[in-house]
Amino acid sequence: MVDVGGKEITPRRALARAVVRMSPQTAELVRSRDLPKGDVAATARIAGIQAAKRTAELVPLCHPLPLSLVDVEVDVDPQAGEVAITVEARTTAQTGVEMEAMTGAAVAALTVYDMVKGVERDAEVAHIALLEKAGGRSGDWRRDAN
Repeated sequence: MVDVGGKEITPRRALARAVVRMSPQTAELVRSRDLPKGDVAATARIAGIQAAKRTAELVPLCHPLPLSLVDVEVDVDPQAGEVAITVEARTTAQTGVEMEAMTGAAVAALTVYDMVKGVERDAEVAHIALLEKAGGRSGDWRRDAN
């Protein structure tokens, strides 16, 4: 692990997003909570929170962080055939929470896939990205909309 002992303890925040693509029919089943495994959004929220909390156990060189917030939003767009997961993570520490936000988004997306695969094997985790981060020596950063 990188030595962060000399870094200042500051508030840190990160926002990440994952997208799961599927047919509009399957996305409608997600929206209406009408899948055999149950409420996809609620289960994905819990999975995302658990994953963010365990990031240091899953990603070998991550520092364990005391998280002050993990918020998981699940947005279903049946017309587009997409489930978008947005995860916000916050801490006050010597290093950032980008990996916690991205791990939460990735595991929430995998949970969505797991819950819809019995109805549609063609579903895919299509995109995982850091959207923004704040705090620390490198300051604030935001992904361009392009």
